[in-house]
Amino acid sequence: MSAASARVFFALWPEDSLRTILADLAREVARETRGRPPAAGNEHLTLAFLGEQPSGRIVTLRELAGNVGGERFTLTLDEIGCFRRSGIAWLGSSARQSDLLALQGRLALALRDDGFPVDERPYAPHLTLARQIRAPFHRSLPAPIVWDVSSFALVASELGRKGSTYHILAEWSLGAR
Repeated sequence: MSAASARVFFALWPEDSLRTILADLAREVARETRGRPPAAGNEHLTLAFLGEQPSGRIVTLRELAGNVGGERFTLTLDEIGCFRRSGIAWLGSSARQSDLLALQGRLALALRDDGFPVDERPYAPHLTLARQIRAPFHRSLPAPIVWDVSSFALVASELGRKGSTYHILAEWSLGAR
């Protein structure tokens, strides 16, 4: 990341108590799969990855996100799986999460309308638990993880020798139901 640009994405960013639960689960799954968990503090659910963006466009992203709006919602995470080809173990939901999909859809539409790159593949909401997994695994959760989503964030990703470091650039609250 340079001063003239930033590698950015929009994400749901969990509060500290949930982050601890997610980090513990990620370490367990990484150990079982002989993979690598995300760095502590990096747990998140990506809404839209934008890649490297000029610093001038960051202001536009902030303005655009401020108009996305939406209501708070509950996200239920109850399924662990993997993307075999990419070697990623993930946490997701076995049921359609309509409120999450609506927020992501509004954000993607706003980004597309403003000329930002948007992944054309269907959105597959998940939290990464481990990368570079090398062992098969079958795991279930003893109980669903319930996340009361009250905001979303614009995050900068800085690549380093030990992986990525994330910095929240801005955050937007979702309205009360």
